[in-house]
Amino acid sequence: MSKKIYLDNAATSFPKPKCVAEAMVDYMTNNGASLHRGDYGSVFEVENAALTLREQLCELFNHDEIKNVVINAGATMGMNTVLIGSLNEGDHVLVSSMEHNAVMRPLHELECRGVSFDHIPCDSQGRLDPNKIPQLIKPNTKMLVLCHASNVCGTLQNAAAVGQVCKEHNLLYVLDGAQTAGHVNIDFAKWNLDALVLPAHKGLMGPSGIGALLLSRRLADAIRPLITGGTGSRSDDEHQPWLMPDKLESGTLNMPGIYGFSAALGYIHSVGVDALFERERLLTARFLSGVASLRNVKLYGIPNLIDRVGVIALDFIGTDNALAASRLEQKGIMTRCGLHCAPLAHKTLGSFPRGLVRFSIGAFTTEADIDAALGAIEQI
Repeated sequence: MSKKIYLDNAATSFPKPKCVAEAMVDYMTNNGASLHRGDYGSVFEVENAALTLREQLCELFNHDEIKNVVINAGATMGMNTVLIGSLNEGDHVLVSSMEHNAVMRPLHELECRGVSFDHIPCDSQGRLDPNKIPQLIKPNTKMLVLCHASNVCGTLQNAAAVGQVCKEHNLLYVLDGAQTAGHVNIDFAKWNLDALVLPAHKGLMGPSGIGALLLSRRLADAIRPLITGGTGSRSDDEHQPWLMPDKLESGTLNMPGIYGFSAALGYIHSVGVDALFERERLLTARFLSGVASLRNVKLYGIPNLIDRVGVIALDFIGTDNALAASRLEQKGIMTRCGLHCAPLAHKTLGSFPRGLVRFSIGAFTTEADIDAALGAIEQI
C-alpha cells in the first residue's frame, strides 16, 4: 500500500497542529465546565478561554469589537445566521457566480419569503470584475455576498475592491472566508466588511464543528437570531436577550472546540499568515508547473499564481473523473472529486455536470507530496 498523501485540505485541514488535540484533551480531562453555567473556578477558566478566542479572532482579522465575535457551529451556520437573520421580504441580494451551496441554498429558501437575488458574473476562470457590480444594484439591493476564494478552483477575488463598491452604495458586505482564512490576510475594517464567515477546521487548522461569525456594529444590532434559547444570561426573562454575543449564542457552546480553535490560532500566530501563504504559493507553483507538461489533463481556473490559493482543479480527459480519483487513492493520493457543493461555480467554469478532481494544499503539505501526486497523475 502506498504512503497516504492528503491533498484534500479544502474540505478540512489535516493533519492539525499537535497543540489542537492537546488543548482539547486537557479541557476534557481537567476542566469540563460549561460556558456561563456556574460560579466556580472551572467556569471562570472556560469564560476566559472563550474571551481569548474572540480576542485572537479580532487580532487576526483586524476587527475591533470583541462582543460582535460570535462562536458557532461553523461557516454554514454563520452564513444562515446572516442571511436568514437580516433579510426581509422585498430585499435584493447580489452574489457572485462562484458561490457555495452554503450561500445559494439559504437564498433559494428565502425566495419563498419574498427575497430576490442576482448573480454577479465571473469569467471562465472564476474572476469577478468589481466594476460590473454598480450596474446590477437595484433600489432594494441590501446586501452583497462574496466567496473570497473558490473551493473548486482556488480563484481569489479582490475583496477589498468589492468592499469599496459596497461602501459607496451602502450595501451590507458579507465575505465567505472558508477557503482564505489562515491562508491569506483578511482585513475586516479596511475592507468595509459587515460579516466575515469562518470555519475553524480548514485553513485555520482547528477542529470541525466550530466556527466564528464576525459582525459589524450595524449588522450585529439589526440581525435576528436563527436559534433562541438558554444563554446563561438574563435567566429571569423568557425573551431572547439582545445583547451581543449572547443573542446569537443560544445553547451550550462547543467548549472542546473553543480550546482547540484557540490553540490553532496560537499556532498560526507563531508561524504567521504571510509565511504560510508564501509556502503555499511555492507548492502551488510546483504543482501547476508539473501539470502543465502532462497530456490528457486539463486545468480549470487560473494557470499561474496571480489571484489564487492552493486549490487546484483538474479534468482527466478521456476517463471518468471519479475513476481517476479512485485510481489516485489507490496510489495513496487523497483528493475530492465531483461538484464540491458548488454547482454554480462549475457552471461558471464550464465543468458542469461532469465535475472535477480537486487537489488542495495545506500547511503540512511537502514538496515530496506534490511530486508524488504529479507522478501518480502522470501514471494514470
